[in-house]
Amino acid sequence: MSIRFTLNGQSASVDVDPSTPILWVLRDTLELTGTKFGCGIAQCGACTVHLNGQAIRSCVTPITAAAGASIITIEAVAADRLGQAVQDAWVKHDVAQCGYCQSGQVMSATALLRQTKKPSVAQIDAAMAGNICRCGTYERVRAAILDAATAIA
Repeated sequence: MSIRFTLNGQSASVDVDPSTPILWVLRDTLELTGTKFGCGIAQCGACTVHLNGQAIRSCVTPITAAAGASIITIEAVAADRLGQAVQDAWVKHDVAQCGYCQSGQVMSATALLRQTKKPSVAQIDAAMAGNICRCGTYERVRAAILDAATAIA
């Protein structure tokens, strides 16, 4: 079954089983490996991408959900001022340690800042609660999001 969507601002079409999770279409079919497989049950957030501007867990979302929609991945998140501000803040605050969860963290943070320009610490904690960092850089994540919010204000 051919499924058409927009991927990182470009038209895309894939011919895959309609139940295939977006994650595997991105990684295996389209060779965009920035989105990571973590748990496979939507609990860790490593696979987070934007679907029509909303942060979603691509490991459990079938590609049919993307039909006619727009997907943004970590490969293109810095294409606008907000995404670049988040990535710059991540570097400034030395957020990444092992780095495995970072693409999902950045995608969730960017989605939060698109919806809430000046989030409180409680709003940040709530929005980022679904992203697990095995290295425990949660304080740095929080600081980076607050810094990015200031940078884009």
